Amino acid sequence: MRKKIILDTDPGIDDAMAILFAEAHPDIELVGITTVYGNATIENGTRNALYLKEEFNFRCDIAKGTEKPLQRPPVGATVVVHGETGFGDLHSSEPTHASADPRPAYQYIIDTIKANPGEITLVAVGPLTNLALALEADPAITSLVKEVVIMGGAFGMNNHRGNVTPFAEANIHDDPHAADKVFTANWPVVIIGLDVTEESFFSSDYIDELKSAGGKVGEFIWDVSRYYLRFYANKLGLHGCHVHDPSAIAYVINPELFTLREGPVRVVTDGPAEGLTLQKFDDRGYQTDEWKNMPAQQVGIAVDDQALLALYRESIINYGKQFD
Repeated sequence: MRKKIILDTDPGIDDAMAILFAEAHPDIELVGITTVYGNATIENGTRNALYLKEEFNFRCDIAKGTEKPLQRPPVGATVVVHGETGFGDLHSSEPTHASADPRPAYQYIIDTIKANPGEITLVAVGPLTNLALALEADPAITSLVKEVVIMGGAFGMNNHRGNVTPFAEANIHDDPHAADKVFTANWPVVIIGLDVTEESFFSSDYIDELKSAGGKVGEFIWDVSRYYLRFYANKLGLHGCHVHDPSAIAYVINPELFTLREGPVRVVTDGPAEGLTLQKFDDRGYQTDEWKNMPAQQVGIAVDDQALLALYRESIINYGKQFD
């Protein structure tokens, strides 16, 4: 049975890689894309999502989400990594026939979960504000969702701690209050953070192979990745990029690729450690414990990176054949 997902995303470059992965794999039914600020402004991100829908004939809904965090001042679009409009050197055109659902993203999430009780997996690969707003508007969705899969956070495993501060990952840092709400809600959450996403790597040769074998889809991934790979080369000295957002989709397709650790998760919401994610994974009792009454969630701590890369390659190449 195909897994129905709503993909909540801030369409930048690796988001596009994840969106195409979700659309490509036969085990996933991409029901809807909800957009959020982050890698791009909400206007640019929503246009990028609509562009992908038109360009690759998606059938999914697209709903525009919020433009700012719950409480903290906005950080602003990640131009240095994703370019002025989110797709690097590629500037998506205005849609000619695709249009966004009239509902705000949080309401679309609520309505779709209620219409498909126990069937929808929420996959969020940007700041978690839309999910937090949905929880605030209708807490009952926690008992109706199948699972929540998050790309975000860093827990210090495999020596990965942060990418926008020494201890914070970008999606969580963009709205730590929303992340804390999502992680402490009474629904099943799997967090695929830097601990595993930085263990997988799309080399420049790998992306070249997608271009040559993946048809129109592989060519798009190659084109949109040029700006992204320049960032990785110039700032990090790497010839390729980490597999951030597509890793969340890989988990939905095949959870056995990942090793998980169970325990409640909290987020630091202010100060120099703002955005730090912390999991309690022991049973020890403490006099003061802000974790003990929170639901246990799952955090990815290891990944079969070669199997993940093979899964992505096969999915994109097979999908690209549709456009020959």
